[in-house]
Amino acid sequence: MATATDLHLLRCLPRPSPLHRLWAGTKLVIVAAVGTAVVAKPTWAAQGVAAAFLGIAMLAAHYPLGALPRLPKWFFYVLGFGAFLAFTAGGKPYVHVAGYNLGLNGIEEWARFTVLGVIVLGLAIVLGATTPVADLPGAVDRLCTPFRWLRLPVDEFVAAFTLVVRAFPLILDEIRTLFAAWRLRRPELPRDMGVLRELHDALVTAVAASMRRARDLARAIDARGGLGRMPPPPVRIRVADVVALLLAGATIVAIVRL
Repeated sequence: MATATDLHLLRCLPRPSPLHRLWAGTKLVIVAAVGTAVVAKPTWAAQGVAAAFLGIAMLAAHYPLGALPRLPKWFFYVLGFGAFLAFTAGGKPYVHVAGYNLGLNGIEEWARFTVLGVIVLGLAIVLGATTPVADLPGAVDRLCTPFRWLRLPVDEFVAAFTLVVRAFPLILDEIRTLFAAWRLRRPELPRDMGVLRELHDALVTAVAASMRRARDLARAIDARGGLGRMPPPPVRIRVADVVALLLAGATIVAIVRL
């Protein structure tokens, strides 16, 4: 059964593609800009443009369908319950079915924001699938250089971002291992308590694993004399980066105008 740890948001796929050759900073800027534009104006037309951009990105990344995230069953149950609540909200437009007036505004809003979430999640998945985790901190450091000129705490932010990005896959792997071990020896529970017990144990496991990882990481950093700023790698803007930025710019203009 799929769990939340099967999302693999930061798993880079080892295959050559045009998106793999782009600079990590270029992809971060594109994902942030397109995601912000479609969130700021989540109309159906704008989401159609963003979905087309996402489809082009997945084709350029040679993303296989088998690598798509496997969502747990409870996620679809929650999604369906939200759709039911949205349908009961009603509102214009109305349709007449068997003598009853059914308002579709609530379900239309639910569908629109669900598609919006899928698009934003898809952009994040493509970014993670085409960018090695080790390239993200250096790209963020380079992108934050203008804020460093304003004497903002950029170094602290980059250090925190680096720790989060590097520790996130480790925490997911440990949660997956501990959750599998608990399932092998879990007690017999009534069917109506099984899901709640699994969610409770998953949450406790996540907190315990995170605290232990944080303690070990803090001790390792303290033993090395604190967080030192590593020189970021050089920026390598190629023709492909310029083309990708122009395509993203055209997408953003289309989203804003539609």
